Amino acid sequence: MPNLPSQPEPSYGDKHAGSGSADQRNQPQTRAQAANQHEDAPREQGTANESEVARREREHESANRCEGTQIERDGGAAQGRQEQPLEARTANGREAAEAVGAGQQGAGGDAAGQRPGGDSTNRGAAVARGSAGDRLFQPVQFLKGVGPYRAELFARLGVRTACDLVFYFPRDYQDLTDRREIHQLQEDIVQTVLGTVDDIELRTARSGRTVLGVLIRGEQGGMLRALWFNQPFMREKFALGRRVALSGKPRYRGLMWELVHPRLVVLADDEQPPPGRILPVYPLTEGLQQWQVRRAVRSALDACLDCLEEVFPPAFLETHRLWPLCRALPQIHFPDDQPSLAQARRRLVYQELFILQTALAVRRHRQHDQRQAIPLPVDERIDARIRRLFPFPLTPGQESAVREIAADLARSVPMNRLLQGDVGSGKTVVALYAVLAAVAHGCQAVLMAPTEVLARQHEQTIEALLSASQVRRVSLRGGLSAAERAERLRQIAAGEIDLVVGTQAIIQDDVQFARLALVVIDEQHKFGVRQRARLKQAGPDPHYLVMSATPIPRTLTMTLFGDLDVSTMRDMPPGRQKVRTYLADADRRARWWEFFRKKLQEGRQGYVVTPLVDESDRTPGESVEGAYERLTNGELAEFRVGLIHGRMRPEEKDNVMRRFRRGELQVLVTTAVIEVGVDVPNATVMTIESGQRFGLAQLHQLRGRITRGRYPGHCCVFADDPSPEAMARLKAFVATTDGFELAEADFRLRGPGDLLGTQQHGLPPLRIADLLRDAELLEEARRDAQSLAAADPGLARPEHARLRRMVLARYGRVLELGDVG
Repeated sequence: MPNLPSQPEPSYGDKHAGSGSADQRNQPQTRAQAANQHEDAPREQGTANESEVARREREHESANRCEGTQIERDGGAAQGRQEQPLEARTANGREAAEAVGAGQQGAGGDAAGQRPGGDSTNRGAAVARGSAGDRLFQPVQFLKGVGPYRAELFARLGVRTACDLVFYFPRDYQDLTDRREIHQLQEDIVQTVLGTVDDIELRTARSGRTVLGVLIRGEQGGMLRALWFNQPFMREKFALGRRVALSGKPRYRGLMWELVHPRLVVLADDEQPPPGRILPVYPLTEGLQQWQVRRAVRSALDACLDCLEEVFPPAFLETHRLWPLCRALPQIHFPDDQPSLAQARRRLVYQELFILQTALAVRRHRQHDQRQAIPLPVDERIDARIRRLFPFPLTPGQESAVREIAADLARSVPMNRLLQGDVGSGKTVVALYAVLAAVAHGCQAVLMAPTEVLARQHEQTIEALLSASQVRRVSLRGGLSAAERAERLRQIAAGEIDLVVGTQAIIQDDVQFARLALVVIDEQHKFGVRQRARLKQAGPDPHYLVMSATPIPRTLTMTLFGDLDVSTMRDMPPGRQKVRTYLADADRRARWWEFFRKKLQEGRQGYVVTPLVDESDRTPGESVEGAYERLTNGELAEFRVGLIHGRMRPEEKDNVMRRFRRGELQVLVTTAVIEVGVDVPNATVMTIESGQRFGLAQLHQLRGRITRGRYPGHCCVFADDPSPEAMARLKAFVATTDGFELAEADFRLRGPGDLLGTQQHGLPPLRIADLLRDAELLEEARRDAQSLAAADPGLARPEHARLRRMVLARYGRVLELGDVG
């Protein structure tokens, strides 16, 4: 890849004035403005007639009281302006309390979700002597140091009550306990340095922006440069020879260590620095600073920590080595040390995961105990009739999955099974086996796909395999005329159709089945849980088989699909070819296109994939139509090239895909619309443009389009100006063709939130747990929850009353647990 431009060497001049936020760059602060940003902002500057020692003492005392000088507050504001509010962490305090298993003591009517009313003018005084509910749900504006103005800022983060603040967990921490000499410093770790001021320079650029540079001589030698941008008032805090303590993340620039906007404590000549602390770092919004959130959280803990009841009995806490809630919450916000932080986090993470796993375990028991499905046993005669329709033997992985599915279908308990396998492992054949088992019993089945392209591919696969069968089948998707749709709905409702293949058009209210017994959902992660639930009809529940060609890491499987049994297919059908993958830079582009054209001349076909449908200022890059124009007038001018993307009308897409399958088109220029459901064995070469814009799973799915036949595949990825994270993804993509390995790599690189679009599952977001970091704790919570649910499936025992409330409040609606207990 081309070398990225190096960063300029820092100096005290205005070429460094670009650091910090846009507000900092364009609006230099005066000392008075910085010290009086709000009516209760701590005043840390001395008066003109104070003695030097008194001024230092005042500054030192103020720094300790307010967790940092104006530097920290300005730095926090800049950081906040660059952050986006984390909505996943900002639901109301009751929901957050439910997530970690905290109840409320003495809340009275508030326990049902009602906030106290009354005259707001007297509210601040009343909460101190009011009930637990009053204190728990008092508006944040009445907490010490908040007020109406900051309450509006907190509301942007979803923080409206004292309880909200108690469960507004830090996103990170600054560990100021790490004190080092200059020669011991490391980059990107918060450290504290003691030294004396050796030189001071304040420069003002023509634009009016200022840069303050201060050279610090370490107590055991070495020099360090500290920089502040657009804060000229900071010049007054320094004098030659003055002792200071600076904290921040150093970087080595210009043959010298450098700190930008460090935290500052000014020391007397013989004074020892204050002991280091671990400071919480919260998600911010513009106008809100870290020290303000910290002070508000302290006030909220003081006001309502004793209002929260412990959901676990003492024996449970002792057995599982968990801190009580009243001890964990203060330490998660203001830890005494790293071991205390680890214990507090363990308590809250375990609790959140335990409640989730308990909800999933209860759901599984309810499915087994309270729901009835039509038994569909597969005897030798049915098995033989099904296999005669397949012109090939099943792979060991397919055989194993078929056995597990057949065992589920034979029971009167609804099957709830996830079938996952790598691209091309033959999941559709296994799903068709289950469909034919249902049809053999005179029942109906549904196969639903998220896109019309994939639904069309399923139709063609099924048509080829069932052409000699008597299975009555029909498609139901967009693009049908009103008359066609009405007739097909009539046939389905009358029981004249055995198998319906389609998209979300199947789950409309006007679709009624005569005897639906099996629902197969492909690419499950693209559907929400409520969408699949809409297929249920009056009478017995259908069996469910959900499929995913994106292998799912174990921790995600336990969370997103914790109520499902899992079948995994790792092997490939015999004869499946390998694909070679390349990561190329601009210098190798001409050589790749020469190879691409050579394969087309040999009779093969190919794809060119680009991520953008339209070009825009926000997202630089070439659109799919721009790529089509460039290639048809350049590298691929001599070939027959087609264009397809998601905004085309269904009949247009169908026509292009039909011509490509027939070989009338040699190349398809496309977006990721061909990610799934396209099976053209003769297509063996693929070019992926702007590869950094795709996730690993998506890249792997795209690559799977060129390993469908007897010819080896070749895939080349180009990336324009990728970030280090994107390059790590692309290198992992090139290194292996194993989808399971790539899924784990994607999970490590991107985390669970983006990997499968977890919001589509309908589950509330996790507030403090991290499925990657907390995998072991998830396993422990899952085992404990399953044991509890086995002993008390309805959570009906008195000792589980609080836990039952938490499970219902957090997951009762989305997991349909309303009748638990």
